[in-house]
Amino acid sequence: MKKRLGIILLVGLLILSCALTGCGQKEIETNEEGVKEEASQEGEEVIKIGWIGSLTGDQAVWGNCEFNTVKMLVEETNKNGGWLGKKLEAVGYDTRGDAMEAVNAVRRLTAQDKVIAVLGPNASGQAISISAVLEEMKVSDIATVATNPKVTVDDNGNVKPYNFRVCFIDPYQGAVAAGYAADILGFKKAAILYDVADEYSQGLTQFFEEKFKEKGGEIVAKEGFKFGDVDFRPQLSKIKEAEPEIIFMPYFYKEVALSANQARELGIDAVLMGGDGWPSEQLLQMAQKSIEGCYFVNHLDFEDPDVQEFKAMYKEKYDLPVELNGYLVHDAFKLLAHAVEKANSTDTVKIREALENAQMVGITGKINMGKDTHNPEGKDAAIIKIVDGKYIFQQKYSAE
Repeated sequence: MKKRLGIILLVGLLILSCALTGCGQKEIETNEEGVKEEASQEGEEVIKIGWIGSLTGDQAVWGNCEFNTVKMLVEETNKNGGWLGKKLEAVGYDTRGDAMEAVNAVRRLTAQDKVIAVLGPNASGQAISISAVLEEMKVSDIATVATNPKVTVDDNGNVKPYNFRVCFIDPYQGAVAAGYAADILGFKKAAILYDVADEYSQGLTQFFEEKFKEKGGEIVAKEGFKFGDVDFRPQLSKIKEAEPEIIFMPYFYKEVALSANQARELGIDAVLMGGDGWPSEQLLQMAQKSIEGCYFVNHLDFEDPDVQEFKAMYKEKYDLPVELNGYLVHDAFKLLAHAVEKANSTDTVKIREALENAQMVGITGKINMGKDTHNPEGKDAAIIKIVDGKYIFQQKYSAE
């Protein structure tokens, strides 16, 4: 009787355990450090893809769009048989916008989760910080909107073996902005307001200034602020005194909105211009009137026929508009798929070798990976103008 009772109790415990753990069913794990999507069934071999970015903080709107896109593409790929006959699993971690958090996240993805590659981040500072871990673990990263040259090339000009990206770089977009301001808009006097603590902002500032002067223009004022500042009136007052025709604002949408609103409050009517840190639905909501008639350099035309299928798919799944980051992480995912297919392997070293010579067409344009730069060489920039609260494509424009 005791033996029989023991068996009944054991069975009961097993049933309770299954109810609590799911007994091998697919599950979604979530905690404050990261998110795992489409966790595999027990014993099922899967291909794990990592992602890092900001799911909290000022850049969360971009990070959430990126990770949503990765999850959506993984789901779609699995419906069509996966890669090399295996299902995919996306594993993502929140960097909270911090470089050290990015390092910790990549360490966990590569050492613990055993991902074959990492997608993201969108921020240059975070992308630069993870290089040593990637090289140590021999796992490639494909950054999305990390545009600083140092993301893929070190201070000595040597390419970082496991760092790649799908976006053009700061020298290019800074030169594009300056060239368009001088040659197309015909401006001769420019001012610059920039974030002195941000590598992205510093980079665009440097190359805008160089190209604008090269074109015969004059930088009549150059003022700095630090990330976290919310009052730009002291700097803008000095800029107003210099009477620029255009003000270059190479930083992100939140600060763009604040500084643009304050500029207009001070009576500054100069045209405002920025880079790829501008485009967000949040910017339009926060400063629509202040940025009317202004310009920024972008990676694509949001109304291009080639991106409409993706936009519709994202809208249907999440009932949200696609941010810029969604388009670029889409191409990062497709680039990784191309490399896996080309290598016919999930071996991380073979994937790196395939990425170095990758050539493909994404929704943001042709991606011809430069072996000595790990940048997509020759991608055209898109000039966008803000008209009636909408982002209106003007033209493709290349720096000369």
